[in-house]
Amino acid sequence: MQFIGKIKKTTAIILSAAVFGLFGTAGYYSLRLPESVTVGSTGCVQFAQYPELRCIGSVSEPRERTTLSLFGAIPVKSVSVRREEPPTLIASGAPFGVKLLMEGVMVTATGKVDCAGEDVCPAELAGVEVGDIIRLADDVRLSSNADLQQVISDSGGRDVTLSLTRGSAELTACLRPVYSESAGTWRGGMWVRDSIAGIGTMTFINKATGEFAGLGHPVCDSDTGEIIPIQSGEAVPVEIMGARKGITGKAGELRGRFTREPVIGVLDRNCASGIYGRLSADAMSALADGAEEYPLGYRQEITTGEVQVCATVSGSVPKKYAAEIENIDLSGADSAKNMVIHITDPDLISETGGIVQGMSGSPIIQDGRLIGAVTHVFVSDPTRGYAIFAENMLE
Repeated sequence: MQFIGKIKKTTAIILSAAVFGLFGTAGYYSLRLPESVTVGSTGCVQFAQYPELRCIGSVSEPRERTTLSLFGAIPVKSVSVRREEPPTLIASGAPFGVKLLMEGVMVTATGKVDCAGEDVCPAELAGVEVGDIIRLADDVRLSSNADLQQVISDSGGRDVTLSLTRGSAELTACLRPVYSESAGTWRGGMWVRDSIAGIGTMTFINKATGEFAGLGHPVCDSDTGEIIPIQSGEAVPVEIMGARKGITGKAGELRGRFTREPVIGVLDRNCASGIYGRLSADAMSALADGAEEYPLGYRQEITTGEVQVCATVSGSVPKKYAAEIENIDLSGADSAKNMVIHITDPDLISETGGIVQGMSGSPIIQDGRLIGAVTHVFVSDPTRGYAIFAENMLE
């Protein structure tokens, strides 16, 4: 009897450990799964990365919730499901030039002004900070550095009211300019930027509307790191001359120049998931001619393993290069760093060292679907970097 009791006790311990382990595993999945997913017409929620997860039945309504379970037995997480057929998009990979005119002017630095033998900084005294966007000066709408300087010069030293944005806050500052003995004019003690230009890669084009998206991350000010609010912008043609190779500790970059060809489109949005605009009719015709179209791949359809990256690192015609996805963050904690990608193509590594600046936005193809775009390079290893879900860019 004592022996039988020991067996029962041991069995109970083993069963308890097994149940505890299963529920612990369920918690692991819960932390790594998104709060919501989008599925096609079947309404069935399946995660290619986690085939052991199942949902009972399919989603019948456009928006509802379903519970994912481990092996159909242990509930893992309730997720919101949206039914929407994936669109078919042109995967571009073409480089384009970005010219942005800011909505207002951005403060990039403050400094002292020599005034009657003293060094003072009116901007700092007024509470102006680096990264602030100044939209109005004495009710004059600003679109350039010259606009702001004109208001300050005309002030004669009287207070100038600045309307500015800091993050999500709208603020007012009272700036009292001082007379610079060396410059012979009134100064505010700050440097501002009114425009920005650079090179990126076009991710996808909607053939039906001419709308396009690129970069996969926002255009930010190089001094402040803040997202540039745009008043207007142009997408212009560029010629890629080659690349400075990336090495450990130093990111490489595409080398190119803006050409004198006509503007290819207008830019109207700059946000966390990229830059967006609309192509001209001529550019649309040229870029869509012979281009491959792919259905969008939703995040749950993506797996680690082989992919192709479409990029232009020399000339003007995009090429496909071999790579692999090493890690996927389905939770979407960072909207532009959803995957870790590893460049494996020897030709691309030979030309660029891997991922370089200017390749941001290069589309990623897996199993005949457009699943994402390259966004960042790891400075410690230029063959690796982050990528964003194409689904996030589309949203």
